Amino acid sequence: MDGSHVALVSLNLSMEGFEHYRADTNMVLGVNVNLLAKVMKLADPADSITLSADDNATHLKLVFENPKTERTTEFTMNLIQLDNEHLAIPETEYSSVVSINSSEFTKICKELYSLNETMTIHTTQEFVQFSVESEVGSGSIKIGANDNGPKDEQTTLEVTDSVTQQFAIRYLNMFNKAAPLSTFTRLCLHEEQPLVVEYKIEQLGVLKYYLAPKINDE
Repeated sequence: MDGSHVALVSLNLSMEGFEHYRADTNMVLGVNVNLLAKVMKLADPADSITLSADDNATHLKLVFENPKTERTTEFTMNLIQLDNEHLAIPETEYSSVVSINSSEFTKICKELYSLNETMTIHTTQEFVQFSVESEVGSGSIKIGANDNGPKDEQTTLEVTDSVTQQFAIRYLNMFNKAAPLSTFTRLCLHEEQPLVVEYKIEQLGVLKYYLAPKINDE
């Protein structure tokens, strides 16, 4: 979760996606993500990476191994305490689910961000509309359900109840950095819940971003 408690990220990787996986018991390991990202950048694309922790662990061990060069690199990261209950994500049945090409959604967010920092998402059974309004002008992009074209260009809508919510585009632009992971971006909306921006990672898992809607003071 970010410091302002507006956004949260959840990455779920299935055991089938790993070459070797073993967990003797359920464990919660608190990791400094910024430090982990720096350590992971030191790995070569050809390296295999092993993460391990003992029972009642105080640190996470990372081992990078390259069989061709016979190079082995080891790092140890101290773990941090997490508030598990505070980070719990409730199960929600969303009244609107939009599946859209990831590159297309990225383009929409970048284009509308040039007009305003806040975007309104409106869903119906026939279309989804992304719009902005500002002192200098307004703009909107409407996309209808389309399952007849090329598969990677299709947009699907599952709407039981229409939803209209506003979101900070700068967060969506950050989420869209994950677009290369999946052909489609899945948007899950409910009038009383945060937006879920979901990327399915083929044969590995799913990455979800949660974004609180902006409240209109008027």
